[in-house]
Amino acid sequence: MSEPKVMGIINITPDSFFADSRAGTIKEAVEKSIKMLEEGADILDIGGFSTRPGSQEVSFDNERERAIPVIEAIIKEVPQAIISIDSFRTELVREAIDKGASIINDITAGQEDGMFELAASSKLPYVMMHMRGPISRMMENTNYTNLEIEITNYFQERVTKLKELGCIDMILDPGFGFSKSLDQNYEILKNLSYFEVFEHPILVGVSRKSMIYKYLNTTAANALNGTSVLNFEALQKGARILRVHDVKEAVETIKLYKKIAC
Repeated sequence: MSEPKVMGIINITPDSFFADSRAGTIKEAVEKSIKMLEEGADILDIGGFSTRPGSQEVSFDNERERAIPVIEAIIKEVPQAIISIDSFRTELVREAIDKGASIINDITAGQEDGMFELAASSKLPYVMMHMRGPISRMMENTNYTNLEIEITNYFQERVTKLKELGCIDMILDPGFGFSKSLDQNYEILKNLSYFEVFEHPILVGVSRKSMIYKYLNTTAANALNGTSVLNFEALQKGARILRVHDVKEAVETIKLYKKIAC
């Protein structure tokens, strides 16, 4: 993590908020993966459960049928690929690791039993995201007394538990768009360096989200420019992983950031 990394998003879902991120077949997912790697992606984030506000619940079996065959196919085609499994379900993550995933991306930060133990025993990097309440009701939980302090306390509790279990490689995701109002998202970005106190890498996922397109009165399809602007700001504030739909543009953003920062 001495230099920023790019995590490319591949959604094996029919309803993720940005249509171009969806892969309807294994073949399409593999093609997207290869393209992202060619464009400079360091990590491929594979998910079979859309967590956009208002999304429908997906059963364990459906999520498994979407994600696991894609991971197998990518590893077969590109064995050196670093794959992140984007799931909060412990047993699905366990199987994904068996099939070749090497990063755990858990948006619930251990809400499901056994996830922290799996993260520790696997010795793999574990991404924990800040969110309040169940996924289906997360946007009902945006009332904070002190946003940064409450998020810090949330991470502190989980980092402590994980360390006690022997987990070392943790990545913190403040959860842009999850249990946050539009203004709260920008407050977090403005104060992102606040979370460097943990001395763990910070992941930022603002790509094409409503905090951009709603503020600019546009659509997710037209939010690439705004994404690049906010990604650059995130890098300046300490982000070490950019989770994005558009790998080429994120790689260019990092290149320009490094030119200025060096």
